[in-house]
Amino acid sequence: MSRGKLEGLFDLTRAILSRDLHPQHYIQLLKARYEALEPRVQSLVPAEENPFERLEREVHRLQESPSEKGDLPLFCVPFGLKDTFHAQGFPTRAGSLLPPHVLTGEEGPLVKKLRGLGALILGKTHTAEFAYLAPPPTRNPHDPSRTPGGSSSGSAASVAYGLCPIAIGTQTVGSIIKSAAFCGIFGFKPSFGRVPTEGSIPLSPSLDQVGFFTRDVEGMELAASVLVENWSSCGNAGELVLGVPEGPYLRWAGPQAMENLGLALSRLKECGLKIAEVKVLENFQEITLRHRRLMAAEAAQVHREWFSEFRSLYRPQTLSLIERGTSVSDSEVEIYREGRAILREILMEIMEEKGLTAWISPATVGPAPMGLSNTGESTMNLPWTYAGLPAISLPFGKSREGLPMGIQLVGRWMKDEELLALAKVLWAFLRA
Repeated sequence: MSRGKLEGLFDLTRAILSRDLHPQHYIQLLKARYEALEPRVQSLVPAEENPFERLEREVHRLQESPSEKGDLPLFCVPFGLKDTFHAQGFPTRAGSLLPPHVLTGEEGPLVKKLRGLGALILGKTHTAEFAYLAPPPTRNPHDPSRTPGGSSSGSAASVAYGLCPIAIGTQTVGSIIKSAAFCGIFGFKPSFGRVPTEGSIPLSPSLDQVGFFTRDVEGMELAASVLVENWSSCGNAGELVLGVPEGPYLRWAGPQAMENLGLALSRLKECGLKIAEVKVLENFQEITLRHRRLMAAEAAQVHREWFSEFRSLYRPQTLSLIERGTSVSDSEVEIYREGRAILREILMEIMEEKGLTAWISPATVGPAPMGLSNTGESTMNLPWTYAGLPAISLPFGKSREGLPMGIQLVGRWMKDEELLALAKVLWAFLRA
């Protein structure tokens, strides 16, 4: 079996359902990869002595079940699950030192849906503490001396080195898009609310958004079609026009990120796409302030009871966030929540006026930084997350050190189907 089929969700599901690949053999291949690479990458929370024995039993049960395999689009597909999600049979630690019994919760609709589609939990993936900034031990598979991003670090890294074809993460600022770019894979964050967050420990309920990692854009489309609520097929998008968000926002991008964006734009222009430079996000600093204060305030609310009892167990980054959040008034919180819809409406009006199919920008300010003490900047992702718009990171380009880079596409509100259709078209151009 080819390496591509082992790692790409789309080809993998076809190979398993057509019986070109036996699920038990696939699990053995993953076990060999796990034993060879996981000690270096550390993408999974070490909750089990041998997760592959469990997976083999679960594969056997699925194969013996009376269900029609064709009705299970993710039949015997293992997935990584960020350790802020509750899953029956797995403790939830959320990257923290708090006792697991304190964090216990009911398995939510997303995990239940994945199980119902035939998917199997490979394991819990490492997360920054409570999905914020205090980093886990996970390393970037492309360079173990660098961060894989965060807070969905383990999910991104597990897909990047081929341990699972899909992993679940969350994004409150940039944890899906940034981590995907740092690890050289695809990361998709649907519109706010299109994937339920119930059954997970929140960081900021008004900002938290669930997303997915895959190594193939076709696999991402497959995942979205069965996991995003009310998904529908998308027809021809017509003329494609990409908007470059000129102004203070892009000034935060580093030189390598801008060079990479320029290379992508040149290639897309050669392929006949229209590029429009549009002044937007002029109040970027204000948007950033609103987002961060809202996040802090809601984190303080979420952790109020835990924090009073276990304050000494919180790491400095999370402790500082919660303490800042206690100073934000209720009236401010309402203003910041209303600001999400206001920004979204402004961006949608500009897109309509300029005839934009999507925004395009760097996925990160630069390549994955050296060291494991932080998870990298999420500046390029913040305004789009605040507005709740769908976004996808396409792996494109290399840094001067040979590290992965990424391009970020941001679509229209609730037009996730159109964004993924566009991503497929652009990816075909960019990889040519």
